[in-house]
Amino acid sequence: MLRAISTHVFLEQRLHPGLLDTLVAGGAQAIEVFAARHHFDYTDQAATREIASWFRSNNVVATLHQPLHDRAFWSRDLSQTVNLIDPDKSKRIEAMDEIKRALEAADYVPFEAMVLHLGQKGDLWSPRALEHSLTAIEHIKAFAGPLGIKTLIETLDNDVTSPEHLLEILTVGHFSTVNVCADIGHLNLRGANGVEEAFGLLAARIKEVHLHDNHGMKDEHLWPGSGTIDWKKVSELIAGLPQPPMGALEIAHDLQETADSVEKKATAAWKLLGA
Repeated sequence: MLRAISTHVFLEQRLHPGLLDTLVAGGAQAIEVFAARHHFDYTDQAATREIASWFRSNNVVATLHQPLHDRAFWSRDLSQTVNLIDPDKSKRIEAMDEIKRALEAADYVPFEAMVLHLGQKGDLWSPRALEHSLTAIEHIKAFAGPLGIKTLIETLDNDVTSPEHLLEILTVGHFSTVNVCADIGHLNLRGANGVEEAFGLLAARIKEVHLHDNHGMKDEHLWPGSGTIDWKKVSELIAGLPQPPMGALEIAHDLQETADSVEKKATAAWKLLGA
Protein backbone atom coordinates (compact mmCIF):
# COMPACT_ATOMS: atom_id res chain seq x y z
CA MET A 1 0.00 0.00 0.00
CA LEU A 2 1.27 3.45 -0.92
CA ARG A 3 1.09 5.58 2.22
CA ALA A 4 -0.76 8.87 1.75
CA ILE A 5 -2.19 11.61 3.92
CA SER A 6 -4.97 14.01 2.95
CA THR A 7 -4.49 17.72 3.57
CA HIS A 8 -8.02 17.55 5.04
CA VAL A 9 -6.38 17.38 8.49
CA PHE A 10 -5.28 21.01 7.93
CA LEU A 11 -8.42 22.13 6.10
CA GLU A 12 -8.92 25.26 8.23
CA GLN A 13 -5.51 26.60 7.15
CA ARG A 14 -4.15 27.84 3.85
CA LEU A 15 -2.13 25.04 2.29
CA HIS A 16 1.58 25.83 2.07
CA PRO A 17 4.84 23.88 1.64
CA GLY A 18 5.43 23.69 5.40
CA LEU A 19 2.24 21.68 5.86
CA LEU A 20 3.21 19.37 3.01
CA ASP A 21 6.59 18.83 4.70
CA THR A 22 4.74 17.84 7.87
CA LEU A 23 2.76 15.16 6.01
CA VAL A 24 5.96 13.73 4.54
CA ALA A 25 7.51 13.68 8.03
CA GLY A 26 4.45 11.64 9.04
CA GLY A 27 5.32 8.98 6.47
CA ALA A 28 3.38 10.18 3.43
CA GLN A 29 4.63 8.88 0.08
CA ALA A 30 1.62 10.55 -1.55
CA ILE A 31 -0.54 13.52 -0.62
CA GLU A 32 -4.22 13.98 -1.43
CA VAL A 33 -4.81 17.72 -1.82
CA PHE A 34 -8.27 18.69 -0.64
CA ALA A 35 -9.66 21.23 -3.11
CA ALA A 36 -11.23 24.05 -1.12
CA ARG A 37 -10.61 27.65 -2.13
CA HIS A 38 -9.80 28.87 1.38
CA HIS A 39 -7.32 25.97 1.76
CA PHE A 40 -5.94 25.22 -1.71
CA ASP A 41 -7.16 27.96 -4.02
CA TYR A 42 -7.08 26.23 -7.37
CA THR A 43 -8.28 29.45 -9.04
CA ASP A 44 -5.20 31.37 -7.87
CA GLN A 45 -2.22 30.78 -10.18
CA ALA A 46 0.32 31.98 -7.61
CA ALA A 47 -1.01 29.61 -4.94
CA THR A 48 -1.20 26.74 -7.41
CA ARG A 49 2.34 27.31 -8.65
CA GLU A 50 3.63 27.35 -5.07
CA ILE A 51 2.18 23.90 -4.44
CA ALA A 52 3.31 22.69 -7.87
CA SER A 53 6.87 23.81 -7.14
CA TRP A 54 6.89 21.79 -3.92
CA PHE A 55 5.72 18.61 -5.68
CA ARG A 56 8.31 19.11 -8.44
CA SER A 57 11.01 19.29 -5.77
CA ASN A 58 9.84 16.26 -3.78
CA ASN A 59 9.40 12.62 -4.74
CA VAL A 60 5.77 12.56 -3.58
CA VAL A 61 2.69 11.52 -5.58
CA ALA A 62 -0.06 14.16 -5.85
CA THR A 63 -3.78 13.40 -6.01
CA LEU A 64 -6.82 15.67 -5.72
CA HIS A 65 -10.11 15.53 -3.84
CA GLN A 66 -12.94 17.38 -5.55
CA PRO A 67 -14.23 20.63 -4.00
CA LEU A 68 -17.36 20.27 -1.90
CA HIS A 69 -18.22 23.98 -1.98
CA ASP A 70 -17.32 26.97 -4.12
CA ARG A 71 -16.72 29.63 -1.48
CA ALA A 72 -13.42 31.40 -0.84
CA PHE A 73 -13.90 31.72 2.93
CA TRP A 74 -13.90 29.27 5.81
CA SER A 75 -16.80 28.71 8.20
CA ARG A 76 -17.59 25.82 10.52
CA ASP A 77 -21.15 26.00 9.21
CA LEU A 78 -20.03 25.61 5.61
CA SER A 79 -22.25 23.02 3.95
CA GLN A 80 -21.74 21.14 0.71
CA THR A 81 -22.88 23.12 -2.33
CA VAL A 82 -21.06 21.21 -5.10
CA ASN A 83 -23.31 18.27 -5.94
CA LEU A 84 -22.90 16.53 -9.29
CA ILE A 85 -26.26 14.74 -9.03
CA ASP A 86 -28.40 17.52 -7.56
CA PRO A 87 -32.03 17.31 -8.76
CA ASP A 88 -31.71 20.93 -9.95
CA LYS A 89 -30.03 21.01 -13.37
CA SER A 90 -28.55 24.47 -12.84
CA LYS A 91 -26.85 23.28 -9.64
CA ARG A 92 -25.46 20.22 -11.44
CA ILE A 93 -23.97 22.50 -14.09
CA GLU A 94 -22.46 24.79 -11.44
CA ALA A 95 -20.98 21.76 -9.67
CA MET A 96 -19.45 20.46 -12.89
CA ASP A 97 -17.94 23.88 -13.65
CA GLU A 98 -16.40 24.12 -10.17
CA ILE A 99 -14.84 20.66 -10.38
CA LYS A 100 -13.42 21.45 -13.82
CA ARG A 101 -11.87 24.60 -12.38
CA ALA A 102 -10.16 22.45 -9.75
CA LEU A 103 -8.97 19.99 -12.40
CA GLU A 104 -7.37 22.84 -14.35
CA ALA A 105 -4.82 23.11 -11.54
CA ALA A 106 -3.28 20.01 -13.14
CA ASP A 107 -1.72 22.39 -15.67
CA TYR A 108 0.75 23.05 -12.84
CA VAL A 109 0.42 20.34 -10.17
CA PRO A 110 1.03 16.75 -11.42
CA PHE A 111 -2.16 15.24 -10.03
CA GLU A 112 -2.47 11.55 -10.86
CA ALA A 113 -6.08 11.01 -9.77
CA MET A 114 -9.17 12.80 -8.52
CA VAL A 115 -11.70 11.52 -5.97
CA LEU A 116 -15.32 12.35 -6.78
CA HIS A 117 -18.47 12.43 -4.65
CA LEU A 118 -21.81 11.38 -6.10
CA GLY A 119 -24.44 13.08 -3.99
CA GLN A 120 -24.58 14.04 -0.36
CA LYS A 121 -25.09 12.26 2.94
CA GLY A 122 -28.33 10.28 3.00
CA ASP A 123 -29.12 10.61 -0.72
CA LEU A 124 -31.32 7.78 -1.96
CA TRP A 125 -30.93 5.56 -4.99
CA SER A 126 -33.29 6.12 -7.91
CA PRO A 127 -33.33 5.96 -11.72
CA ARG A 128 -32.72 9.72 -11.69
CA ALA A 129 -29.68 9.31 -9.43
CA LEU A 130 -28.31 6.68 -11.81
CA GLU A 131 -28.86 8.91 -14.84
CA HIS A 132 -27.21 11.93 -13.25
CA SER A 133 -24.30 9.81 -12.02
CA LEU A 134 -23.65 8.41 -15.48
CA THR A 135 -23.72 11.88 -17.03
CA ALA A 136 -21.42 13.36 -14.39
CA ILE A 137 -18.83 10.61 -14.64
CA GLU A 138 -18.82 10.74 -18.44
CA HIS A 139 -18.17 14.49 -18.43
CA ILE A 140 -15.50 14.40 -15.71
CA LYS A 141 -13.75 11.43 -17.32
CA ALA A 142 -13.64 13.23 -20.68
CA PHE A 143 -12.22 16.37 -19.07
CA ALA A 144 -9.75 14.69 -16.70
CA GLY A 145 -8.43 12.06 -19.10
CA PRO A 146 -6.44 14.41 -21.38
CA LEU A 147 -4.89 15.93 -18.23
CA GLY A 148 -3.61 12.49 -17.25
CA ILE A 149 -5.91 12.31 -14.23
CA LYS A 150 -7.65 9.07 -13.28
CA THR A 151 -11.22 9.26 -11.95
CA LEU A 152 -12.10 7.57 -8.66
CA ILE A 153 -15.60 7.43 -7.14
CA GLU A 154 -15.77 7.45 -3.34
CA THR A 155 -18.03 5.24 -1.26
CA LEU A 156 -20.06 7.76 0.73
CA ASP A 157 -22.57 7.59 3.55
CA ASN A 158 -25.48 7.47 1.11
CA ASP A 159 -27.45 4.92 -0.89
CA VAL A 160 -26.23 6.14 -4.27
CA THR A 161 -22.67 4.98 -3.62
CA SER A 162 -23.43 1.77 -1.77
CA PRO A 163 -21.08 -0.93 -3.11
CA GLU A 164 -23.93 -2.55 -5.06
CA HIS A 165 -25.09 0.70 -6.66
CA LEU A 166 -21.58 1.92 -7.33
CA LEU A 167 -20.83 -1.31 -9.15
CA GLU A 168 -24.06 -0.88 -11.15
CA ILE A 169 -23.08 2.69 -12.14
CA LEU A 170 -19.66 1.56 -13.36
CA THR A 171 -21.12 -1.44 -15.20
CA VAL A 172 -24.04 0.34 -16.89
CA GLY A 173 -21.77 3.20 -17.93
CA HIS A 174 -19.10 0.83 -19.28
CA PHE A 175 -16.59 2.87 -17.28
CA SER A 176 -13.66 0.49 -17.58
CA THR A 177 -11.12 3.18 -16.68
CA VAL A 178 -13.06 4.64 -13.73
CA ASN A 179 -12.33 3.07 -10.37
CA VAL A 180 -13.19 3.32 -6.68
CA CYS A 181 -11.94 5.05 -3.55
CA ALA A 182 -13.13 2.79 -0.71
CA ASP A 183 -13.72 4.97 2.33
CA ILE A 184 -13.28 2.71 5.37
CA GLY A 185 -15.03 5.07 7.79
CA HIS A 186 -18.08 5.43 5.55
CA LEU A 187 -18.25 1.69 4.92
CA ASN A 188 -18.13 1.03 8.67
CA LEU A 189 -21.40 2.98 8.99
CA ARG A 190 -23.07 0.30 6.85
CA GLY A 191 -22.81 -2.24 9.66
CA ALA A 192 -20.38 -4.73 11.15
CA ASN A 193 -19.63 -6.35 7.79
CA GLY A 194 -19.82 -3.19 5.69
CA VAL A 195 -16.11 -3.03 4.91
CA GLU A 196 -15.74 -6.72 4.15
CA GLU A 197 -18.82 -6.80 1.88
CA ALA A 198 -17.61 -3.77 -0.07
CA PHE A 199 -14.19 -5.30 -0.65
CA GLY A 200 -15.86 -8.51 -1.80
CA LEU A 201 -17.85 -6.64 -4.46
CA LEU A 202 -15.39 -3.94 -5.50
CA ALA A 203 -11.94 -5.48 -4.99
CA ALA A 204 -11.00 -5.31 -8.67
CA ARG A 205 -11.89 -1.59 -8.82
CA ILE A 206 -10.42 -0.31 -5.54
CA LYS A 207 -7.41 1.88 -6.33
CA GLU A 208 -7.50 4.14 -3.27
CA VAL A 209 -8.61 3.68 0.33
CA HIS A 210 -9.55 6.47 2.73
CA LEU A 211 -8.41 5.53 6.22
CA HIS A 212 -10.20 6.97 9.24
CA ASP A 213 -12.03 5.62 12.27
CA ASN A 214 -15.40 6.05 13.96
CA HIS A 215 -17.68 4.31 16.45
CA GLY A 216 -20.16 3.02 13.87
CA MET A 217 -22.75 5.74 14.54
CA LYS A 218 -21.53 8.84 12.68
CA ASP A 219 -18.78 9.96 10.33
CA GLU A 220 -16.07 11.14 12.76
CA HIS A 221 -12.85 10.94 10.69
CA LEU A 222 -10.76 9.88 13.69
CA TRP A 223 -7.22 8.54 13.61
CA PRO A 224 -7.15 4.75 13.11
CA GLY A 225 -7.31 3.08 16.50
CA SER A 226 -9.47 5.82 18.04
CA GLY A 227 -12.80 4.15 17.19
CA THR A 228 -14.24 0.67 16.82
CA ILE A 229 -13.00 -0.38 13.35
CA ASP A 230 -11.05 -3.65 13.25
CA TRP A 231 -7.87 -2.39 11.59
CA LYS A 232 -6.23 -5.80 11.62
CA LYS A 233 -9.06 -7.06 9.42
CA VAL A 234 -8.93 -3.93 7.25
CA SER A 235 -5.19 -4.45 6.72
CA GLU A 236 -5.82 -8.04 5.66
CA LEU A 237 -8.50 -6.94 3.18
CA ILE A 238 -6.20 -4.29 1.70
CA ALA A 239 -3.35 -6.80 1.42
CA GLY A 240 -5.71 -9.15 -0.45
CA LEU A 241 -6.58 -6.67 -3.21
CA PRO A 242 -5.41 -7.56 -6.75
CA GLN A 243 -3.32 -4.36 -6.83
CA PRO A 244 -1.89 -2.47 -3.84
CA PRO A 245 -3.93 0.74 -3.49
CA MET A 246 -3.00 4.14 -2.21
CA GLY A 247 -4.09 4.37 1.42
CA ALA A 248 -4.83 7.95 2.50
CA LEU A 249 -5.31 9.02 6.10
CA GLU A 250 -8.29 11.40 5.89
CA ILE A 251 -8.53 12.93 9.35
CA ALA A 252 -10.97 15.51 10.70
CA HIS A 253 -9.68 19.08 10.57
CA ASP A 254 -11.54 20.02 13.76
CA LEU A 255 -9.34 17.87 16.00
CA GLN A 256 -6.98 20.88 16.26
CA GLU A 257 -3.90 18.91 15.27
CA THR A 258 -0.47 20.53 15.27
CA ALA A 259 2.43 19.67 12.98
CA ASP A 260 4.02 17.61 15.78
CA SER A 261 0.83 15.73 16.64
CA VAL A 262 0.08 14.92 13.00
CA GLU A 263 3.58 13.51 12.52
CA LYS A 264 3.34 11.36 15.66
CA LYS A 265 -0.22 10.13 15.08
CA ALA A 266 0.38 9.37 11.41
CA THR A 267 3.47 7.34 12.29
CA ALA A 268 1.42 5.40 14.87
CA ALA A 269 -1.36 4.82 12.33
CA TRP A 270 1.03 3.32 9.79
CA LYS A 271 2.40 1.04 12.50
CA LEU A 272 -1.12 -0.08 13.39
CA LEU A 273 -1.84 -0.78 9.73
CA GLY A 274 1.45 -2.59 9.21
CA ALA A 275 2.28 -0.18 6.38
